[in-house]
Amino acid sequence: MEKTGTTIGSYAPDFELPGIDRAVHHLARYLEKYRAVGVIFMCNHCPYVKGCIDHFKQIQADFESEAFTLIGINANDASLSPEDSFENMLAFGEEYQLNFPYLRDPTQDVAKGFGATVTPQAFLLDNRGVLRYWGSVNDNPQTPELVQMAYLRNAIASLLKGEAIDPSETEPIGCSLIKWRS
Repeated sequence: MEKTGTTIGSYAPDFELPGIDRAVHHLARYLEKYRAVGVIFMCNHCPYVKGCIDHFKQIQADFESEAFTLIGINANDASLSPEDSFENMLAFGEEYQLNFPYLRDPTQDVAKGFGATVTPQAFLLDNRGVLRYWGSVNDNPQTPELVQMAYLRNAIASLLKGEAIDPSETEPIGCSLIKWRS
């Protein structure tokens, strides 16, 4: 798999992004507070994201007590994908009762820095901001009842136990390409 952006073992780009809670979120603050941070590039309309949303919420609920947090980031250009506007993010968060921060990347710089390409795409960071896993959330994000391999969940569990993450990279499965500005 050829990847641009942040590679395994490299520092993830810091960010300061607005969230649907109307607060500004800084990656550095999360790294100070948590042992691990999962960043999911997602959007409102993608059927793969909708297929994973309960999985995301369960991951957050299961690992929160172990000093882990998930952060969703929407980088889609709202002029190309109006359903991904900030206003629609607010409605999405309410509809799905998200239990993790959902942030807007209006410049798309964070998505480019991470090397995100599809939605959903997962990036797992240790508390130093070093990328430990990137790729697919699981092997069947559109059909949760058919999931055989929970890649992100397994990576989080390994990281929190101080074990090697295997695999540390998987091919991301999701909606084709983030909707990039022209």
